[in-house]
Amino acid sequence: MSDFLAALGLVFVIEGLIFAAFPGHGKKALQSVTETPEGTLRVIGISSAVVGLLVVWLVRA
Repeated sequence: MSDFLAALGLVFVIEGLIFAAFPGHGKKALQSVTETPEGTLRVIGISSAVVGLLVVWLVRA
């Protein structure tokens, strides 16, 4: 559970840094997400989750 919380914390840090350093690009990215079809977002989300899982598995192995 502590690994999960550490990973969640890192997600917040990375997202926070992106919006702090490049707020204009962050707003454009959010606008792009709202305009993207749900099916495409679903595929991107599943792909990202699989890649993330593989990275964690490789690092922990």
